[in-house]
Amino acid sequence: MANPVLVEVLRGAVVESAHRGVVAVCDADGKTVWEIGDTARPVFPRSAVKAIQALPLVESGAADAYGFGDRELALACASHSGEPEHVETARSMLARAGLDEAALECGSHWPSSHAATVTLARAGGEPNALHNNCSGKHAGFLCACCHSGIAHRGYVNAGHELQGMVRDAMEAVTGAAHDVDHCGTDGCSIPTYAVPLRSFAAGFARMATGNGLGPVRAKAAQRLLSACMAEPFLVSGTGRADESLMKAAPGRIFVKMGAEGVYCAAIPELGLGIALKCDDGAVRAAESMIAGVLARLMAGEEELARELRRQAVQPILSRNDVEVGQVRPSEALN
Repeated sequence: MANPVLVEVLRGAVVESAHRGVVAVCDADGKTVWEIGDTARPVFPRSAVKAIQALPLVESGAADAYGFGDRELALACASHSGEPEHVETARSMLARAGLDEAALECGSHWPSSHAATVTLARAGGEPNALHNNCSGKHAGFLCACCHSGIAHRGYVNAGHELQGMVRDAMEAVTGAAHDVDHCGTDGCSIPTYAVPLRSFAAGFARMATGNGLGPVRAKAAQRLLSACMAEPFLVSGTGRADESLMKAAPGRIFVKMGAEGVYCAAIPELGLGIALKCDDGAVRAAESMIAGVLARLMAGEEELARELRRQAVQPILSRNDVEVGQVRPSEALN
């Protein structure tokens, strides 16, 4: 059975396109609070689970050994835009472990920030691995290796000790097996595992509450989510949806996008975790979906819910900057 339409794209008053998707909202016991669509189908979370992947950085003691605060921990969980502040923070993280960008195995690409790309190109520069949106995560991986006495070369490979630590954390937090039959390779070259979407929702409820994680892991999880909520720009970038949503309720909402239309989120005060996927991978739809879900869950606070609903509706502009349509959540999310 097909997942329902969760986002509509209007031109004028006519629905021109539609996006189907799936949503899971769970508590820390794994109980489903609300769901739409097939939440049991395995999904690759991609970058939406970087906060869980960063647990070994904190649990190993590396974050404390290198003096990392909210800024560095937020970048370790980031899919950043490659703006100068992102690049320099990643560079600084590596330097504290005695490394530089040559140690990164994530590959390079131009900044996703148009302004940062133009500035770099005008200066005659070329992108390096620090501009990769995952460079903060990889810097965190390398720091965990160095502090733990693990040889860091090949740290992106599934058989490397560091990736074993990451996989163990993912399994413990989500409660789902991460096995070779459901393993793929992410864009930044590390393993990514497809598990039921509802497992990620339950996992982020546990990250937010600490329930079932044990004291050390619970403290690390809270520290990472708090860092992201304190530094939303470093998690994403100027004008990005993750930044805007976390700024709407400072310190109260955690959100993280992943490629191919995935989002994970948590509302600590409600003890809830959220995971969703737009079936066709469209970013515009996933952003509308997560804002709509958050607005529904925070409906008791009229002003906040209104702002979240505003962010859920994205205008479509003509080349003359005239609004000619909109992307909006369907009735299923309202």
